Amino acid sequence: MTLSDLSASVARISDIYAREHGIDRSGDWAILKLQEELGELTAEHLRVSGRARGEADPKALADEAADVLGMLLIYCDRAGIDIEQAMQDKWLHWLEPKA
Repeated sequence: MTLSDLSASVARISDIYAREHGIDRSGDWAILKLQEELGELTAEHLRVSGRARGEADPKALADEAADVLGMLLIYCDRAGIDIEQAMQDKWLHWLEPKA
């Protein structure tokens, strides 16, 4: 699966979820939801690393990481960001041979 395929699948699932639960995804919804998911990932990280109350659950940590990635892909799609190109431009160019 490519990142583009993953992004398209996540967008479809988000559409289904929003429709079934009556969620208004207008305006700045995607960036606010991304921030919410990052907070949940942080909370799980603290539990897993023994720095917060509650039972450590590596599966919950993985689930929250998936939520962050999913929401980042949704945000990029809504903001018109080609995340694959952005990654190439910002990160992956370091792997290219120097002329």
